[in-house]
Amino acid sequence: MSVEQKVLPKYKIATRSSHRTSRRITEHIDWFTVLIYFLLVAMGWMNIYAAVYSPDNIVNIMSFDINSGKQLVWIGASLLLILVLLVVDYKVYEHLAYPIYGAIILLLLVTLVVAKPIAGSRSWLDLGAGIRLQPAELAKFATALAVSKYLSNVNLSQQKFKDQLGLAALTFLPPVIIILQNETGSALVFAAFILAFFREGMSPMILIIGSVAAAIFILTLLVPKLYLIIGITALMGLAVWLDYRLLRRIKTMAAMLLLIVGMIFSVDYFVNNILQPHQQNRIQALINPEADPLGYGWNVTQSKIAIGSGGFWGKGFLEGTQTKFDFVPEQSTDFIFCTIGEEHGWIGSSILIALFIFLLIRIVKIAERQRSVFGRTYGYCVASIIFFHFLINVGMTIGLAPVVGIPLPFFSYGGSSLWSFTILLFILIALDANRSKDLAR
Repeated sequence: MSVEQKVLPKYKIATRSSHRTSRRITEHIDWFTVLIYFLLVAMGWMNIYAAVYSPDNIVNIMSFDINSGKQLVWIGASLLLILVLLVVDYKVYEHLAYPIYGAIILLLLVTLVVAKPIAGSRSWLDLGAGIRLQPAELAKFATALAVSKYLSNVNLSQQKFKDQLGLAALTFLPPVIIILQNETGSALVFAAFILAFFREGMSPMILIIGSVAAAIFILTLLVPKLYLIIGITALMGLAVWLDYRLLRRIKTMAAMLLLIVGMIFSVDYFVNNILQPHQQNRIQALINPEADPLGYGWNVTQSKIAIGSGGFWGKGFLEGTQTKFDFVPEQSTDFIFCTIGEEHGWIGSSILIALFIFLLIRIVKIAERQRSVFGRTYGYCVASIIFFHFLINVGMTIGLAPVVGIPLPFFSYGGSSLWSFTILLFILIALDANRSKDLAR
């Protein structure tokens, strides 16, 4: 038998096996989620062009001289990235979760040392040819993989202090380094992981305490301290009156009241002495942007004007006056929601919000049908991160959240952001496409 005769059958078997593997993966891909992804990316690309469009200097949408042309390159690269993520053996994501996390931590530390300051932040690596990478964006999917791997340990319990400490270390090491890079907005995103931990058995008390602390912080900025203390005391008194059994815990309630009062009086110190001036201005812009409409309130005020001027149907594609005259800074990145609000009105904004809601519902559904703890936890991490970005980004453009400088997923201009969310989502899609194999593991 010739060498060709010996090799050819093996080649045919390998080819048939490869085709079967590819067909099996494509058959189980959640195409509805993929469709929403491409709709968001396409809409984002069109609105990036609208945000930089100028009737006095019309440039082709694909020109590399403007953001839309540059974004198209990142979109093309993302397509290649998607193919790699779907072809790679899905078990790699779990087995290499810790090495990937360690590599990104190292990259964050390198960035902190070598990055040049840009707008006061040392968070960008210059790769040459005008290309920059922000490792803080990549840290999100790396942390999602690491905490999912950690929580998939059968011997772990979120009720044990040792396990809680390990989970906290994995979760909050990246944001600590990111804060040192002076990227507070990106660091805040990691708080969203708590939602995923809650699904996997974290005590609801931690979530309640965190929510109450955040509410007290915000109320302290809006309400006079004396009124706030009287109101909280009255609520506690009402609770005791409705349920006399709480009298048995009167000491605990008194301690809680003292702790709350202490927190109320510490908010001013934190805002005035811990936060940097630009962070203080962002809080003031949230509370009362009209107090300084030409200063710290400018972004939020102009953003609300742009969205409100769109009305029901909007002014039309490329017809936004707030956009054309550059009234809203960072309109192709952090404030891109203004563009769709002004040019496509309530209808366009509602369609965009609906797409994100459908995407989040679909991701939760995907997470719940996973047959491994790793896959389910990772799915909830993806949903939590996208939800936090969506909520804060849209909230800050309409004055309901502080301006913290985080992008709208799949929509805002930026290669690092697009790559990060693409990796985050398509790892989940790859895990979901192979979920039936988890039964045999």
